[in-house]
Amino acid sequence: MTKQRYEEKNERIRSAFLALKREQPERLCDRLNLSWSNWGFGMESLETSAKRLQRSGIGYIELHGNHYGPDLGYRAKETIDILEAHGIKTSGVCGMFSADNDLSSSRAPHRQAAIDYLKREIEFTAEMGGSYLLVVPGAVGRPKAYDDMEFQRSVDTLGIVADRFVEYGVKAAIEPIRAAEVSLVRTIADAKAYIAAVDHPGVQHINADVYHMQAEEAHIGEALLEAGERLVNLHMADSNRGALGDGFMDLDTIIMALYVLGFNREGRFVTPEPLGPGGDPYPAMYGKPDAANLDDLVARTAAYFREREAFLVG
Repeated sequence: MTKQRYEEKNERIRSAFLALKREQPERLCDRLNLSWSNWGFGMESLETSAKRLQRSGIGYIELHGNHYGPDLGYRAKETIDILEAHGIKTSGVCGMFSADNDLSSSRAPHRQAAIDYLKREIEFTAEMGGSYLLVVPGAVGRPKAYDDMEFQRSVDTLGIVADRFVEYGVKAAIEPIRAAEVSLVRTIADAKAYIAAVDHPGVQHINADVYHMQAEEAHIGEALLEAGERLVNLHMADSNRGALGDGFMDLDTIIMALYVLGFNREGRFVTPEPLGPGGDPYPAMYGKPDAANLDDLVARTAAYFREREAFLVG
């Protein structure tokens, strides 16, 4: 029986990985940097979150970009002290873009809010020593387009603050999101086109998300390789947007693609973000946390990821 097309693509990635393992074993010495996106933990203290990640052997955190106003959000020194006490470093910051701070909005006050928000988060990311700031070109939870100019408005608005990414040494990581949640930039190819339209050295990177990719890409592994050196962070969740190992996501092929890409190096991160299903995940950030459930979610995800990685790499 012949292989299905996706199996043929899987096999090409597996063959490339095995050739790498055989011919350049030194490139597999370092493991992938495992982080965690904490905004899905809801309204719990950062110290509680840090303790949970420490128990599961996760050395990095992607911090909730919660500076929605000049008096809101994490304070850098306090945050650094909490994380250092638990042996955790900041990988990056998850920028949160709703209708209130939409780069592509047809309402100027909302675009101005996006500019102000980005200024605060870029500075905070740099203070925390983070590598990247996640940027979504349009509001999450708004799948219907405003009009046929929203792409250009988003490009122009991000361009206003692009110099600051260079000034602060922070990578702008554009995240493609599935069509059920956003009206523009849904694939790796879309993200590359958006980056080309911004045309600025401060906006050159991509934050991919396998949950969105399973809906929008022809093949997740191939799309990761297409992202190439632009890929700085990869959000992870299983097919049901739950803990890794709870769905039918082909985690092995993803891990192999990342090693072929050379993603197992400093400044590149694999970041679980299991939020559960739904068209608008943002309410999770304000939810009452279930500590026992979150402890189990993190522990099982981290253990399963490292188990599959160890099996493949040896």
